Amino acid sequence: MSRPSLRVVDGWCAAIVLAVSFSAGVPDASAQSASALQSDAALKLSQAAIGRTVGEYTLLGTDGRPVSLSSYRGKPLLVNFIYTGCFQVCPTTTRRLRRAVEAAQRALGPESFHVASIGFNLPFDSPDALRAFARQQGVLTPGWDFLSPDPATLKALADDLGFSYTPSPRGFDHILQITVLDAQGRVYRHIYGDDFALPQLVEPLKQLITGAPQYGVGGFLDRVRLLCTAYDPASGTYRFRSSVLFELAGGLIGLSATAWFFLRELKRTRAAAAKAT
Repeated sequence: MSRPSLRVVDGWCAAIVLAVSFSAGVPDASAQSASALQSDAALKLSQAAIGRTVGEYTLLGTDGRPVSLSSYRGKPLLVNFIYTGCFQVCPTTTRRLRRAVEAAQRALGPESFHVASIGFNLPFDSPDALRAFARQQGVLTPGWDFLSPDPATLKALADDLGFSYTPSPRGFDHILQITVLDAQGRVYRHIYGDDFALPQLVEPLKQLITGAPQYGVGGFLDRVRLLCTAYDPASGTYRFRSSVLFELAGGLIGLSATAWFFLRELKRTRAAAAKAT
């Protein structure tokens, strides 16, 4: 069950969903029932994180091995918070994110970005619990890790990303957000809610990928492919637009013809000047 509220921020409309999830294995929160998470405060903290560089924290992967967040640098990274005892919201949002990530990988390339889901119900969100949760949600996507922090790392990371949560009698109240980090580990954008449109996820990734310097033939071809990929509202998927290639080819031909004309005229002018002397 969730309580949505609508807020307008910097000219765009953000659906901030505060999730109230029934769960198992959560702290006793009977004394904290009055301190429900407020959407205004949660949104303010979330938006304040835009442009912030995330610290170099180390968490545990599902195999129990340390994973440094700095190891994801060099490519965009999607980060979201889940807890494995959640019976409703977290499984639903994870499956929704899985479908969106698979679509983004088809559009942008399977190795163009990373995904990290952070467990925040400690000590219950252990590597074993996160591995079982990922399997239950059908997440077999390459480049997607489920990570377990220690309490100090969780607090610092949540602060860096502007993620708000609080225990409640039924589990946790928490903001539903997916954070997009750029290749340098800076917060680029947040995606809110549990039913976001596919372009809300793909377009920020596309902007970061095409805006990064790329060198060599492979990088150029990847860049052309990305520029030619567009969202089709009718099918709800991203497709390759061959018309863009024809437009690019036409532009190159036009530039080549113009350059050839000027070079020819320059040679004629020089030849005429040489004869005159």
